[in-house]
Amino acid sequence: LVAFVAFVCFVASRAHEAYAALVIIEFIIPLLFFLLYLLKLDKKMTKLYWPLADIFNSVVSAAFLLIVCLFVVIIKTNEVTLAGGVLGFVLLVLCVVDAVLLFQKISISGPRERNGSAK
Repeated sequence: LVAFVAFVCFVASRAHEAYAALVIIEFIIPLLFFLLYLLKLDKKMTKLYWPLADIFNSVVSAAFLLIVCLFVVIIKTNEVTLAGGVLGFVLLVLCVVDAVLLFQKISISGPRERNGSAK
C-alpha cells in the first residue's frame, strides 16, 4: 500500500520515470511473493528456498530505495515528490523490518532439511 501511494505521488508530480518504476517494482514483487505463499506454490516448487529469496529481495529493495529516496529528498523538485521520497523511506524501513523478521524466523526454526547424505 505504501509503495502504491509513493507511486501515485511520483506520477502526480511528474518526477523522473525511474522513481515511479522502482516503487511499482517494489509493489509488484512483494505481491508475487504474497501470492506464492498464499497459493502454497512454495511447497510445490522446492528447488529454491523461498524465505531466503524473500530476504534477498527485501535487502536489495532496501538498498535501491535508500539510494533513490536520498536523491529524491535532496533534489525535492516539489512537495509531492518530497512526499513520495518520504513514503519511499517508510517503504525502506518496512523492507528492513521484513528482512529481519524473516531472518529470525529462519534462524529460529532451525536448519533446512537435506535430501541427500552429507559428504
